[in-house]
Amino acid sequence: MRWVVLTAVVLWLLDSVPAMGAEAVVEILVQSSLTAGLSHYEAKAVWDQLKVGDPLTLVRESDNPSDANAVRLDWSGHKLGYIPRTDNEAIARQLDRGNKLEARISRLGQYRNHRRKLEVEVYLRM
Repeated sequence: MRWVVLTAVVLWLLDSVPAMGAEAVVEILVQSSLTAGLSHYEAKAVWDQLKVGDPLTLVRESDNPSDANAVRLDWSGHKLGYIPRTDNEAIARQLDRGNKLEARISRLGQYRNHRRKLEVEVYLRM
């Protein structure tokens, strides 16, 4: 149901973009999620270099043996983690359809127990 509503909004925006001018960029927030698996990959090694707003690469891993809907998050060639299994189905489906979703860091957190939290936004840019 969410994608039906999102599709209707996207179609409406596509009709509106030419009226906004050639310089206009429209971003539609698709999802905001915490990243899974940070402690297992390269996040710790590059943590001090990460900044809110940094672009992330969404890498679809349809052959992942643990999760057929796996979507990996990379930053500057470094594997940080994944979109959580509970949140990745819709993103995986859109990537499989060839839709050009983008991602960026929206929040960095480090807690007293040294656990790191990375929140990402996945969006569609037109």
